Amino acid sequence: MALMGVGEGDPEKGARESFMVRAVKIAMVVMLYWFISITMVFLNKYLLDSPSLKLDAPLFVTFYQCLVTVVLCKSLSLLTHVVPSHVLEFPSLRFDLKVLRTVLPLSVVFIGMIIFNNLCLKYLGVAFYTVGRCLSTVFNVLLSYIMLKQTTSMYALMSCGIILGGFWLGIDQEGAEGTLSWAGIFFGVLASLCVSLNAIYTKKVLPAVDGSIWRLTFYNNVNACFLFIPLLFVCGEVGTLLAFDKLSMFYFWGMMTLGGIFGFAIGYVTGLQIQFTSPLTHNISGTAKACAQTVIAVMYYHQIKSFLWWTSNLMVLGGSFSYTWVKGLEMKKTQGETNQSQSNGEKSSVGV
Repeated sequence: MALMGVGEGDPEKGARESFMVRAVKIAMVVMLYWFISITMVFLNKYLLDSPSLKLDAPLFVTFYQCLVTVVLCKSLSLLTHVVPSHVLEFPSLRFDLKVLRTVLPLSVVFIGMIIFNNLCLKYLGVAFYTVGRCLSTVFNVLLSYIMLKQTTSMYALMSCGIILGGFWLGIDQEGAEGTLSWAGIFFGVLASLCVSLNAIYTKKVLPAVDGSIWRLTFYNNVNACFLFIPLLFVCGEVGTLLAFDKLSMFYFWGMMTLGGIFGFAIGYVTGLQIQFTSPLTHNISGTAKACAQTVIAVMYYHQIKSFLWWTSNLMVLGGSFSYTWVKGLEMKKTQGETNQSQSNGEKSSVGV
């Protein structure tokens, strides 16, 4: 109402203030996304590979984060019964076996994505993490052609070539510095593949949950929790946990729960950033965030990197930015052509 009052007296001033308010909101949302995303990576690195924690149970860490997400989703769903809808808006959730079965193929891919993602982070440093799992864009192009028969423009393919060049240069430089982990690279490639598959299967499964990302998140993580239980026994992590000396410590469970909360929150702030900006801006923000994350990691862990190592990171980030920009321009061009054809069709019908 205050803004309306200002606008009535001075329209230009009101418009400027409205623009400034929106700009501040966008800046705050982007900062929140960066903070949660970067903090989550460092927190997961601590839980997975901390010399002070000494917990070698990456599957259990991932399982617990899925469990926290299920509890948070169900809690928010129950809260909607007592909290007004204008304060909290969240879809109703219930355990539907038919939906769980429909979502199961996606859940298998989802489990692979989060397991390989965390294993990549465990064996690679945070600084090299961006390069280690940078091939999701390349796999998007390959899988879109193989599974969906969608072709890619030459400019987008050139961007993928830059990413691949940065990936191989980064491997070479990590090897030269003696810090290369082939296990980390292997898990990073698998994580990138699963990220691409996850995007494709998500589009197929969304209709089963009425297009609700939160319902999909809930059912996906419920399936994941059940699928993780036999994996924990097969991989021997149950015995590792029983022998873990900090299992009864409040600090350990507090950090584990915090990791789960941040894992849940990243889904919310990602949607929030897309809502306040656009999918293209979100991808650009993610690329810039990865750059900042790399710099922070190098400074935090007191690492010294070569010029070519930094060049590999810039190639990966530059290729990702270029691909995002090219796809954005192509989508805008396609939309413009569609609108033009519709306009021409309407004119023709009027003429008849």
